Amino acid sequence: MTLSKETLDWIALQAGQPPRELTVWVEALTHGSTGETFDYQRLEFLGDRVLGLVIAEWLFERNDAPEGKLSQRLNALVSRESCARVARSIDLAAHMRLGKQARADGGMESDNILGDIIESLIGACQLDHGFAAARTMVRNWFGDAVEGRAGQKKHPKSALQEWAAGNRRKPPEYELVDRSGPDHASRFTVRVSVRGVGEATGEGDSKQQAETAAAERFLDEHG
Repeated sequence: MTLSKETLDWIALQAGQPPRELTVWVEALTHGSTGETFDYQRLEFLGDRVLGLVIAEWLFERNDAPEGKLSQRLNALVSRESCARVARSIDLAAHMRLGKQARADGGMESDNILGDIIESLIGACQLDHGFAAARTMVRNWFGDAVEGRAGQKKHPKSALQEWAAGNRRKPPEYELVDRSGPDHASRFTVRVSVRGVGEATGEGDSKQQAETAAAERFLDEHG
């Protein structure tokens, strides 16, 4: 089982070092819909516990709030929605392994799947590189949320959706206009348009990455 060079480089960036045990990272990125004999759920279980410990330690260090306040803050930071926001900020969807039907059903944008895989990746980092590396990964990912900066920089697709609504326009429409290259190294081109405003195109190694690039370019040109 292999991963694309782009995904391997992305993993190295997130973990702070290249993967050593590749199979654990493949498992972490794999949804049950692929039909493989493995998926991310066991690593999600581990990563959930590591995430909770790291955030709890972090909150304990930062203030002297009572247990009830700390617990309330912890629950908000490790929630499914919080994990999904982290997933979108690092473009996780471009690297997830989902089956065709799950993709068609919107799995690449599902908060549940995005959040679960964030936790499974933390579990993979714990197994492959140890707790110190997993701790650093969590602190890098959740720093904005812990420091109260979450939401200041939105994912381009979310930002474009809000821009269209704020300008009383219909939601942006995404269209795949080109796909080239072999299956293991495909290149996608996507056009996004907002009726009555204009359009922009973006490219990427996945449809989701191309959509993100197109949304970002649209905002640069028309936002």
